[in-house]
Amino acid sequence: MVYLHGIGHFHPENIICNKFLEDLNIGTTVDWIMERVGIESRRTVLPLDYLTQTKNVDPRETDKVRLYSDAQMGGQAARMALTRAGLKVEDIGMVISGSSLPQYLTPAEASTVACDLGIDVPCFDINSACATYGVQMRYLDSVKPEKLPPYILVTNIEAATTTIDYSDRRSAVLFGDCATASILSTTVPSHKIFSDCEMDSKPTMWDKAIVPRWGYFSQDGAAVQGFAIRKTTDGLRSLLASAPDADKSHFFFIGHQANLGVLQTAAERSGVPPENHWYNVNRFGNVGCAGGPSVLSQHWDELRPGDHVAMALVGAGLTWTQMLLTIK
Repeated sequence: MVYLHGIGHFHPENIICNKFLEDLNIGTTVDWIMERVGIESRRTVLPLDYLTQTKNVDPRETDKVRLYSDAQMGGQAARMALTRAGLKVEDIGMVISGSSLPQYLTPAEASTVACDLGIDVPCFDINSACATYGVQMRYLDSVKPEKLPPYILVTNIEAATTTIDYSDRRSAVLFGDCATASILSTTVPSHKIFSDCEMDSKPTMWDKAIVPRWGYFSQDGAAVQGFAIRKTTDGLRSLLASAPDADKSHFFFIGHQANLGVLQTAAERSGVPPENHWYNVNRFGNVGCAGGPSVLSQHWDELRPGDHVAMALVGAGLTWTQMLLTIK
């Protein structure tokens, strides 16, 4: 079991609305976007004027203009999580970070977040694209509790808009930027407990969703979507079966925030009613591994004893994860 003490999120202020994308004259319209992906807006660390003028023709230039570094985004989310946990930054004994698109190849992004917070503790990254949060939980659940410090900070940071070709309507409409942070422990109990943490991969399909080192995001959309529906549905059904005594009116679902249609299909096939399906992809787009935990963070104040939150996440690799958060 992994105890959740606090969680936080950060979305940069700049909004990429559908009208902004329409005005880029890349062959898309507000209606076209809503019909195909159901995303109304996204957030970006980049200046909107920069996107208008360049359409991000050279992703290597983004570090010169971005408004927040990955470390700053992670630090913002971490401070919210610490406040919710009632802890101080000095209480953190380890930082584990993850990102589909880390700002630096070296060092570990966790080190940059720890520096932003002003702490010297063990730091390392666990990355598995959009499924990273579940893989991080699986790792913590498998380690001997006595080998870990009392409190661990886990961050998930994505600045996906820095890797998007804004002349390509297929990807320009999908992505946004976000960071999340969770305060976790394997020894200090809390009323919020992660269990049933599982993961698996199908590496023979690794090339279905990629971002080259000096290139743009690309994917086989049909293959990835079909895979995501199957694995999300399987994971959600498994978590439902693992909590047979749960009050179904208090059983909630959070999936990887990539495509609202995929999420709704998985919820419907698993018998989860719309009011128990939590999502934010319509307002923030696909924010990679920060998507699922950002939804949980936004619903933090709604969690009540007896609630169960099933998280089923799918990412490149192709990797899928699942976990159950129980509120005692």
